[in-house]
Amino acid sequence: MVAQASKTLHRAVVEHMVRQAVYQRLGKPLPRPASSPNPLVVNVSARHCHLTPEAVEALFGKGHQLTVHKWLYQEGQFAAKETLTLIGPRSRVISNLRILGPCRNLNQVELAYTDGIALGFELPLRISGDIKGTLGCMLMGPAGFFEMQEGVIRALRHVHMSPGDAAFYGVKPGEEMKLKIGGPCGLSLDKMLVRVDKSFKLEVHIDTDEGNACNLQPETPCELSK
Repeated sequence: MVAQASKTLHRAVVEHMVRQAVYQRLGKPLPRPASSPNPLVVNVSARHCHLTPEAVEALFGKGHQLTVHKWLYQEGQFAAKETLTLIGPRSRVISNLRILGPCRNLNQVELAYTDGIALGFELPLRISGDIKGTLGCMLMGPAGFFEMQEGVIRALRHVHMSPGDAAFYGVKPGEEMKLKIGGPCGLSLDKMLVRVDKSFKLEVHIDTDEGNACNLQPETPCELSK
């Protein structure tokens, strides 16, 4: 005679079975689990810069306009064909720095923590657009140089979402969320800044250091929570 080990059902399984029995008894279909209005996309935001039209002309020539290399996930945003060279302290450089378009009303460079180490920068952690009192740098393009007095930052990890997505997750602009990333190198990221606009698609932006740490792949499961 072979003894069989007793198995204890998980509480969640038991609760599901009870709910299923109750709804069947009442002749009603089981309620579908709530889901986000839009699919969650998590992307690695590599080092890049945003420029004003004046900066573009100084770097690439009078009347020059950015040209599209690749459209990004957010509507109307693109990676430009144009790249430039960033010159840091002691003449350390980062070449082929991608410009993101369209042009903005301020100049800003977004780098990862390890980029700052390579350049000799101690990068301040800021939300995009908050550049007051930050470091400056020299940019070099095919037509000339442009000196930024400020604007070199490490961007806060953040999530773009529409008002509908914000309502689903129960968050408001400026609040923080958590991102759980699965896979063999899974990790959890806190202090995910919430940015809300009716034009936004649901998308998380993390930098290259964070993406490499968890080996983020297109199929990597990710979960966003308050």
